[in-house]
Amino acid sequence: MNNQIQPAYEFAVIATDTVIFTIQNNELRVLLIKMKKKPFADRWAVPGGLVLGDESVDVAAKRHLMNKAGVKNVYLEQLYTFGEVDRDPFGRVVSVAYFALIPSANVSLKTTAEYADVRWFQVNDLPKLAYDHKKIVKLAIERLRAKLTYTNIVFSLLPDEFSLSELQKIYELILGKKFDKRNFRKKILSLNLIKNTGKQQLGSPNRPPELYTFIKKQLENIQIL
Repeated sequence: MNNQIQPAYEFAVIATDTVIFTIQNNELRVLLIKMKKKPFADRWAVPGGLVLGDESVDVAAKRHLMNKAGVKNVYLEQLYTFGEVDRDPFGRVVSVAYFALIPSANVSLKTTAEYADVRWFQVNDLPKLAYDHKKIVKLAIERLRAKLTYTNIVFSLLPDEFSLSELQKIYELILGKKFDKRNFRKKILSLNLIKNTGKQQLGSPNRPPELYTFIKKQLENIQIL
């Protein structure tokens, strides 16, 4: 009996794959779905799928995020095109990869019967991934780290209101280094990116920290670090 997988596509087709990040329990995490079909049964993958003939790749990426992971209204940016001939055992599939960012609050994950599970994983402790998704996730992490230093992209990972400590913690978690508290705050406040809401964070045992919000949530090139 021939157990070799027969290619499903005669010609090359286009797919999207999206690496979606969040901050959860003081960790940078990535969303993965658990495969059922062979040869990747029980492996994990980033959400994705084929692009329909009447939709753009951006629309396809958003559709797959919603249908396969229950995630919508995220910051979404095209990452890279992965076109190795043998990247998909089912045929010649070219993937337009994206990375996405979302605050962890109020995210209710779900998936379809096509997949066994959907879950957040710490980026430094990922399970075995299907296809070439390990390479895609690695590149997405590198892109995120780079963009933190020269854009205001961090707004996509924070709730509407946050403390300066929470903001600094995100930079430290993703970049893997500590910043001097006074210098960090001085620099951030000098950039005119955020403003004081006049509120304080409830539930703090000591002096409640002040809460801030972003003046605008549009991507801009600004020398943060």
